[in-house]
Amino acid sequence: MQLLPLLAQASSDAVSGGASGGGSILIPVLVTAVIAAVVGGAISFVFIRQNGNRALEDARREAENVLKSARSDVQTLQKQQELDFRNELAKRREEFDRETEASRNEMKETERRLVKREDNLDRKLDVLTTKEKFLEDYDGKIKQREAASVAREAEIEQVMVQRRELLQKAQAEQKQILLRISGLNPEEARKEALRLIEQDVQHEANQIIQHAMAKAEDEAKDNALKITLLAIQRYASEHTADATVSAVAIPSDDMKGRVIGREGRNIRAFEKATGVDVIVDDTPGVVVVSCFDPIRRAIASEALQKLLEDGRIHPARIEEIVEQLQKDMAVRIVKFGKEASVEVNIPGIHPKVSEMMGRLHYRTSYGQNILRHSIEVAYLCQVIADELGLDGELARRCGFLHDIGKAMDHEVEGGHPAIGMEFCKKYGERDEVLNAIGGHHNDIAATSPYTPIVMAADAISGARPGARRETLEKYIKRLEQLEGIATSMKGVRQAFAIQAGREVRVIVDPEQVDDGTCHAIARDIAKRVSEEMTFPGEIRITVLREMRTVDYAR
Repeated sequence: MQLLPLLAQASSDAVSGGASGGGSILIPVLVTAVIAAVVGGAISFVFIRQNGNRALEDARREAENVLKSARSDVQTLQKQQELDFRNELAKRREEFDRETEASRNEMKETERRLVKREDNLDRKLDVLTTKEKFLEDYDGKIKQREAASVAREAEIEQVMVQRRELLQKAQAEQKQILLRISGLNPEEARKEALRLIEQDVQHEANQIIQHAMAKAEDEAKDNALKITLLAIQRYASEHTADATVSAVAIPSDDMKGRVIGREGRNIRAFEKATGVDVIVDDTPGVVVVSCFDPIRRAIASEALQKLLEDGRIHPARIEEIVEQLQKDMAVRIVKFGKEASVEVNIPGIHPKVSEMMGRLHYRTSYGQNILRHSIEVAYLCQVIADELGLDGELARRCGFLHDIGKAMDHEVEGGHPAIGMEFCKKYGERDEVLNAIGGHHNDIAATSPYTPIVMAADAISGARPGARRETLEKYIKRLEQLEGIATSMKGVRQAFAIQAGREVRVIVDPEQVDDGTCHAIARDIAKRVSEEMTFPGEIRITVLREMRTVDYAR
């Protein structure tokens, strides 16, 4: 603000100096220009300063506004945090109140239970006190009774001693009287008394044995019948018996010559390749194949059937068909064994054992297929073992393998139980299974309960209707043997085998045999039949004693 007077002063000084000096006109102009520049700069400076002050003022106001806004936000945030804190505090207080109330209720419930338990204990204490008082009173009475009993026993003992003395005295007197009356000495009298006692005791013993045997037989029959019927009902197999084909039908008798061949070369080649005997006789429409090995017989029958169907019968063709059928038969046997093992659900069986079981498909006994018989026995064993509370799976295994020896009894010497037991022993079968295989025909003693189970199931399977066929000669021989065993017993007059050999009726002499001895005869006959004969099922022994007294009135 002081710049303008200075400029005016400088301008006036310059003008006055120029006038006094009479200088050039240029100086005033320059001075004027300088003055104008200085004035313009001063004005610009003033203007810029004013604008800077205004901007500074605006910045100051904006800063104050930002500060006010920040303070407002801080206050708002503080209020929000304070509100959140109050809400959280209220929530925590509410939760604390709930937990406190729950604890208080639980304590009240516990206190109520304790009070109730205390009341119960008080009542029990009262009851125990009453009982204790009663027991004390009762104990006193018992002691009184014991004292009375001791005194009574002493009196009874004294009386018994007196009675024994009197009895001994009376017996001695009676003995002397009896000896005097009978005229016997003491030794003879003792022997006679013992003889009479022995007769009475023997009669009573026969009656006791008869009663005990009747009771045991009734109970055993009921239990055995229940288990047997249950086993048969739960496993009902087919009742038709398979038969091994040993006769091959031919379309015409002209084919017999082709089977024999020129100078018998075809039949010799066939017998050599199959190991069987071919019988061509006058029987119309039939060629018989004979061999002890059922598998070879089956291969030969099937090969002959294929040759007859093919029509080309010569040694080369025979060898070709037989070789092919032998391979097919080996595969078929393994398949039969595996299918049977799966059917009876026996895991872990050795392949060789399974193969031998497959060979039983071509083996029959009295017309009954042995493989189907083994499967049937396996299921019957399981049912019986389950009813007796034993291991059904182990019993099923014993029953399935019990006849495995029949698959090789034509190749190995000995009975099929021993052969089968030795064979299965090589492949790690259990001792129970081995004993069942070797002992199911009583060849060895039974060491486990599964052996008699297999014996029972084997009898059930073989004795059911339609299971087996029996030749007339064997049937008649069995009946004669039954009657012979019965008539060989002392006191037997006659014996008759009836009901197809299922029952034997024995007629005894009533003068030699009394009622008690009849039971002994029936028991002895049954024992001999079981030991000396082989038969399916059971045979009933009926002993008849008839006493007739005849007199005439004249």
